[in-house]
Amino acid sequence: MKDPLVLVPGLSCTAALYARQWPALADGRLVLVAEHSLDDSLGAIAGRLLAAAPPRFALCGLSMGGYIAFEVLRRAPDRVTRLALLDTSAKPATPDSNEPRAQMIELAEKGAYDNVTTLLWQRLVAPGRLTDEPLRLLVRRMADEIGADGFVRQQKAIMKRPDSRPALAGLALPTLVLVGEEDAITPVAEAQEMAGLAGPTAQLAVIPGCGHLSTLEAPDRVTDELTGWLS
Repeated sequence: MKDPLVLVPGLSCTAALYARQWPALADGRLVLVAEHSLDDSLGAIAGRLLAAAPPRFALCGLSMGGYIAFEVLRRAPDRVTRLALLDTSAKPATPDSNEPRAQMIELAEKGAYDNVTTLLWQRLVAPGRLTDEPLRLLVRRMADEIGADGFVRQQKAIMKRPDSRPALAGLALPTLVLVGEEDAITPVAEAQEMAGLAGPTAQLAVIPGCGHLSTLEAPDRVTDELTGWLS
């Protein structure tokens, strides 16, 4: 029996983030998507995930989903069989990294969530994809589904994230660290650091011509990497 798989979307993203990977990942395997917009702390989100998940499972998170995956590892390392970290970082929040998040929270709370989604789009994908209107509309639909209140809760959770590098040190799990070569939010250097910390069980994949939303920008390549990681 194949290990169940829990997918954790990123900030302002839904299950649609993994839609292109779903058929391959769900072939003979239970796949669940974590709820990550109802709580304003990583601990509460991880607790909700663990309550809904099978006793043991593979875990994949993109961006904010990676921050949540680290919290799951801290709380229940014995329940995770494999780990995939996509376009994320193990570094802690800092005053500098939190400042733009606080500004976006303020905009969202003032009713300017449209402005927030427009600002985010400029950094979410590789420069060559900024004029990709179907992709932009998909990203916007996900953001609308999460909504301003959910976005604010997610940002507050991210702003309290701890240093997760100790959780990676000596990690004895099959681990995939994947990043878009043009990711401006969590760049290649941060993926390289995570893969180095995780040790010999980790594999690093750098996707050319791809930004932060790798599952949407390079769906076939990401599917191949994930199915290889699960095999």
